[in-house]
Amino acid sequence: MATKVRVLPLQPTPPSSHVVNPPIKISSKMMFMNKPQRATAAPATHFLTSKDPVIGKYPSGNKLLFTIGASELCSGVASDGSETEGVFKDLSALKADLYQAVQGINRGIFGLPSERKLEIERLVKQLESQNPTADPTANPDKVGGCWKLVYSTITILGSKRTKLGLRDFISLGDFYQRIDASEVKAINLIKFNVRGLNLLNGQLEIVASYKISSPSRVSITYENSTITPDQLMYVFEKNYQILLGIFNPEGWLEITYVDDELRIGRDDKGNIFVLQRAAEVDA
Repeated sequence: MATKVRVLPLQPTPPSSHVVNPPIKISSKMMFMNKPQRATAAPATHFLTSKDPVIGKYPSGNKLLFTIGASELCSGVASDGSETEGVFKDLSALKADLYQAVQGINRGIFGLPSERKLEIERLVKQLESQNPTADPTANPDKVGGCWKLVYSTITILGSKRTKLGLRDFISLGDFYQRIDASEVKAINLIKFNVRGLNLLNGQLEIVASYKISSPSRVSITYENSTITPDQLMYVFEKNYQILLGIFNPEGWLEITYVDDELRIGRDDKGNIFVLQRAAEVDA
């Protein structure tokens, strides 16, 4: 059977302004030329422990809240260039910031502006969250030895400071704590300088024993205290119980951070202590 062929009429050639360019072939390489490069490091995923997440609902089990790049963990700077409040700084950077924050405050013993206190406590919490020693009380080499107090929330204010003469002729020197793991004792040494007695130097020594009550906590029992030399005892004699009440360590102490050079603790009275490892001092 013959096939019928339909002849279509010729179409007029369109003017040049209406000419349609032939389609451009795009290779797979060209498709990705303008796309941003992906980071080579895998992102770090963070999970929310609260049952009430800030954004949306988390998948059951995982509780996924947000994801950040690995570079942010190292630098403490988000991908948009903004600061991340130091949350992701490494330990050495955090410790350097803490040492800087406690400079020139006389250990905070006579009070601090609230902004400075909040800054110190923020750094303390970040270090505590990255404590490299999970069981401090099981590591006597880490905890033992001589430590120098660089910050404490214990304060001597108002009438106490006046009665102890710390406004006028008595200056506080260094605070040391010696932990003797073999004897299970803690010895606190508080140095004083008395300007009114030809710059007499002396110290209060408080001896306490301790008992391990958890992987991070010790219970402390006061044993005895002495002030030397005798002239310094005469200065504090009327207000000795006030002085002892301030520095008596009895109660419990939670060791919340410790490494080879820094130790942080919190006691049952709500106080924070930041100590730096020091050379041995004479009692």
